[in-house]
Amino acid sequence: MLCLLTAVPIVALIAFVVFLIALARSDGDLQLMFKTKFGKPPDSLAGKVVWITGASSGIGEHIAYCLAKAGCRLVLSARRTEELERVKQKCLQISAGKLSEDDILVLPLDVVAYDTHKPAVQKVLETFNKIDILVNNAGRGQRALWLDVDLSVDRELFEINVLGPVSLTQEVLPHMIQRKQGHVVVVSSVAGKLGAATFRSYVGSKHAIHGYFESLRTEMYEHNIDVTLVCPGPVVSNMARAFVTGKPGEVNTHLFCQLFHIRLTFCRIRSTFW
Repeated sequence: MLCLLTAVPIVALIAFVVFLIALARSDGDLQLMFKTKFGKPPDSLAGKVVWITGASSGIGEHIAYCLAKAGCRLVLSARRTEELERVKQKCLQISAGKLSEDDILVLPLDVVAYDTHKPAVQKVLETFNKIDILVNNAGRGQRALWLDVDLSVDRELFEINVLGPVSLTQEVLPHMIQRKQGHVVVVSSVAGKLGAATFRSYVGSKHAIHGYFESLRTEMYEHNIDVTLVCPGPVVSNMARAFVTGKPGEVNTHLFCQLFHIRLTFCRIRSTFW
């Protein structure tokens, strides 16, 4: 018994040290990274109907490729129809015959055009008769000093990054509840868990999305519906080309400078744990 009691603090210390090392080497949520390495393979989702917003570039585009390879039927949504068509054709190539033209629906959608969300859901159900997984990926970034941000920029980011996913999810949920199954995914960010200098509107919106969907998770348990918040770290994508600043309508197009500052900021965040 004495040996067992002595071993417990040693094991706890080792676990804590392992956690710190993992945290220091990570560029995303630790649970996400663990699931990526040890979770179920994408092939386990074969045949599922997955709706991805923000599917025309970046994370959404590459989620589509991964799911196409696994044999998922896809709904690709974003504002740029021509880019969605490009992604669709590449998905068909990647699927290596698992998918046909009829297995991928290109559905243009603006996440802040809330009145179009219900008809969009109806279109998906008319096409596939079900929605197994909704991936709320569409979003926008922002960077400016806190005092330089106009309140209208906060409002714009909140509309896109928070109320857009909330509205679309609210239209999809009745279908999932009726089927007693489904999965709602929200692509958030490490910025949804920690503050970061010069990202006031972006960080604020990501924190808000956690509040909304953590609350949803507690309600959906009885309906057998999963809710997942995905928190990647800095990602090189076209999103950085369209970061808004602190002024309405102004966009910062300096991609590599932007990414440098993003990585520097998150390195500073990570260093606060030491």
